[in-house]
Amino acid sequence: MTRHFDAIVIGTGQAGPSLAARLTAAGMTVAIIERHLVGGTCVNTGCMPTKTLVASAYAAHLARRGSEFGIMTGDVGIDMARIHARSQKVSADARDGNQAWLQAMQRCTLLFGHARFESTRTVRVNEELLEADQIFLNVGARVLVPDMPGVEDVPYFTNSSLLATDALPDHLVIIGGSYIGLEFAQIYRRFGSKVTVIEKGPRLIGREDPEVSDAIRSFLQAEAITIRTDADCIRLAPHADGVAVGIDCTQGDTTTVGSHLLLAVGRRPNTDDLGLDKAGVDTDARGYIRVNDRLETNVAGIWALGDCNGRGAFTHTSYNDYEIVADNLLNAANRKLTDRISCYALYTDPPLGRVGLTETAARAAGHQVRVAHRPMTRVGRAVEKSETIGFMKLVVDAGTDAILGAAFLGTSGDEAIHTVLDIMQAGGNATTLAHTMHIHPTVCELVPTLAGELKP
Repeated sequence: MTRHFDAIVIGTGQAGPSLAARLTAAGMTVAIIERHLVGGTCVNTGCMPTKTLVASAYAAHLARRGSEFGIMTGDVGIDMARIHARSQKVSADARDGNQAWLQAMQRCTLLFGHARFESTRTVRVNEELLEADQIFLNVGARVLVPDMPGVEDVPYFTNSSLLATDALPDHLVIIGGSYIGLEFAQIYRRFGSKVTVIEKGPRLIGREDPEVSDAIRSFLQAEAITIRTDADCIRLAPHADGVAVGIDCTQGDTTTVGSHLLLAVGRRPNTDDLGLDKAGVDTDARGYIRVNDRLETNVAGIWALGDCNGRGAFTHTSYNDYEIVADNLLNAANRKLTDRISCYALYTDPPLGRVGLTETAARAAGHQVRVAHRPMTRVGRAVEKSETIGFMKLVVDAGTDAILGAAFLGTSGDEAIHTVLDIMQAGGNATTLAHTMHIHPTVCELVPTLAGELKP
């Protein structure tokens, strides 16, 4: 027997529950399917537990600096069990809240199981066949385990499994010098672990401008985190003390031994076991579902939202996917992916807030640019907090005055960047930003000043 719904949503990550709520509020019946934990990556193995650890690591770091502020704290101890329990509670509370919301939602049926297509309009979950005219894929992504020599012979953590334990490594070796790897590197160093980061490329977070990469490397090394770049051939082997990691680098030792290993080299979409071929849904070479500007797949009546479509790998892009789809379906809007401006953050301390193009990307795209740069040592709020690492950078088209992008690496950089993002989204330019009055004393108050300091 086949159960019919107006819509099926596969996956309860950031886009799924909100979409179900909008559809049911419009009078539709919705089946929403989850194969593991309600809430997806952000709630369970991403943003929420990780940023909870970031907060604990920051508290430990600030406590150790207490004397700089005239606060005598004594020795700072780390209770990893309590730190871990706090991060797990934050996740569990959010997960339970989402699940209760879905279960109480009128016209919504929450099902647990592995969903697979059997045709363009039917999906099997466990032994039950579901049918709908509209199907929304929100299946997310998982950790990519790299095909490197010895990876099958050694124990390793992924971000998910590391978050699931209260172990405090003696020496954590992290393969991958980008966002996930660097956040965990600083977290565990501040908890007391020795940390080594190994990056195949010539510098950390290679998508950023070199000065950003260099600044981040500098403050991580200042916290005694070892950074190894240009690691062209990484190989793994069991060792009496944990895991031996062989590195072909331009300088330094060719092998390092860690008590624990974290793989943080990327993610892959959860699309390989959905039966997409039975529905005729196209994917690219990496398994991401191809979508158009309205998040529609090549099959009418099937949409793909969130990490599985390759058009954004963040909680906020997933949520924006939901907003685009819901507005287009229910409000006869014409919202498009290309209307949104790229933005994201790296949650090291200090954090990096990024919007739009880097200077490198802007020049590569053919723009003649003007650039403004202000060190955080010249931001009063940063000086008052004794958090003066980093800088603010603004990139503008020299001919049109259009803001092309910005990078704020410094205290509150992840929040202050929104002053630029909002002006860009509203269609303003650098002059608009320069003429805006901000509150003193804040980090944001220097953003208009920054816009007034643009130079060729």
